[in-house]
Parts: sequence; C-alpha cells; structure tokens
Amino acid sequence: MIEERSWFDWIVYALMVIVLGAMALLCIAPFVHIIARSFSRAGAVETNLVSFWPIGFHTGNYEYIIGDYAFVRAFGISLVRAVVGVSLTVFLCIVTAYPLSLDYVRLPGLGIYRALGVFYLVFFPPLIPLFISFKNLGLINSFWVLVLPSALSMFLTILVLNYFRGLPKELAEAARLDGADHFNILFRINVPLATPSIATVALFSAFYHWNSWFDGVVFLSDRSKWPLQSFLYAMVTAQELAQRMVGEVSYAGGSGEMSAAMRRLAEVNPKALGAAMIVVGALPIMIVYPFLQRYFVSGLTLGAIKQ
Repeated sequence: MIEERSWFDWIVYALMVIVLGAMALLCIAPFVHIIARSFSRAGAVETNLVSFWPIGFHTGNYEYIIGDYAFVRAFGISLVRAVVGVSLTVFLCIVTAYPLSLDYVRLPGLGIYRALGVFYLVFFPPLIPLFISFKNLGLINSFWVLVLPSALSMFLTILVLNYFRGLPKELAEAARLDGADHFNILFRINVPLATPSIATVALFSAFYHWNSWFDGVVFLSDRSKWPLQSFLYAMVTAQELAQRMVGEVSYAGGSGEMSAAMRRLAEVNPKALGAAMIVVGALPIMIVYPFLQRYFVSGLTLGAIKQ
C-alpha cells in the first residue's frame, strides 16, 4: 500500500524544487551570459547591453581564436597534458591500490605508507620548497612539471582501494587456484570489474589537468609552454588581450595589413574575445562529462558499503 503524501510533504517537496532550481540557475546563468557575450558585437559588449541573448549575432570572436596560433598551441598543450596526466594517474592509482587491498599479504612498512598518505592528504608542501625541489629535479620550464607532481593522488587511490576491497574475494581465490599471478588477477579480474571507479578517477584527473592554471604560471617561465588555462588567465585576468590587439595594429606592415588589422580590431572586443576563449576552453569537458556521468555517480557510491 502506497502512503499518500500529506500537505506538509508537498510543501517540503515544492521548497526543495524551488531551492534546487534556483541554485541550478545561479550556476547556469553566468555561463549563458558568457556564451551570449562571445557571440555579440563589440559595441554591444563594450556598452554592457548583453544579458542572456547575443546582440548583433556574429562569429568574429571565434574566427579570431581559430587564427590565433598562441591559443591553438595552448589548447594543444592542455590536450596532451590531459591525456598523459590521466593515463599516468589511472595507472598509478590502480597499481598502488591493489597491493593495499590484499588482506592476506602483509606489506613491509605498510603503516609508514598509510601515514605518509594521510599526511599528504592533510598537508600540502609550501610553494617555495616545492619550487626549489622541482628546480633541483630539472622540472622547471618543462612539460613534465605539469604532469608528474599530480600523477599519484591519494584521494583517488583510496577510492579505487575501497572498490577493490568490495569485490568478491572468491574470484581472486579461484584465479590463484588456477595458477594466476597478481598481474593477471589485477588486469583481468579487478580492473574490468572496477570500471566505474576507474572512470571516476579518470574524470577527476581530467578535470584537474584541464582546469589547472597555477602550476603553468608559476613553474613555466616560457609562455610558449603554457597550458590553456594559464593562457586564459593571462589574457582575461591580466587584461593582455587589449594589448595584443593594439599590438597587431601597431606592427602591421603595409596599408593593406593595417586596414585588415583595423577591421579585425573593430569586429572584436577584448571582453567578447575573452568570453569566446572561456567557452572554447570549457567545451571539451562539457562534451566528455555527459558520457562519464553515470560512472561518476556510481563510482562514488559503489564499494562504500562493506559486508
């Protein structure tokens, strides 16, 4: 028998819908405004007439981005960083979580490893010692400074560890009786069964690598090696877009080049151009996330309950 809801339950339900809907609008509205600004004319953006719908719709800002070699280069660096970083993080989390999940194997120094892992979760090394360490290791101004420091995440390792511990132990025992070693048990049994948690690790790692900007600004003095978010930080936050656009006009060679540069400067606006860069920068995550959302939700919940 299904119990009918009382009027109080309906009021609580309506309030929940209203509050959650308002929170969703607060999250979506700024990005909708950014999209509208990126497709608007320079004059409308400069006079702050754009709200949630483009005014004087045009694609000049995106055409400018496609022809901007520095932006395309930074986009490519972020793409390579995400692929390499996610691959390293997934592999290291798997091979670290597996031995820690074995109850019948007593690893020497296991308590020390756990203490260091908890310490790493709570405390993060200060910036200056971190910079000195990277410099001594030869990582400064290198692509690997964007990938190696975050290659192993204790939080994500614990996520995979809990999932491995939730798998039926009878599967591993049967495989050992058939002569399977740890390598085969891990990659032929545990990894295929732990797809939700591994997809969650990949998603978290991809978010981090794609959205990270601070490490590029601090550890890479050569701006040609900056990832996309560091490039956007310099262009949008530091207001360098206007300087670059004025520089295009100043350094144009002949009268034809000067006229072309002036036309480009009239069609685009630093604010609108920055908005278009933000949209393009967020586009890959927006495309990937819907396909991994089910793994993201199930990976955070499955394996949390132990029997």
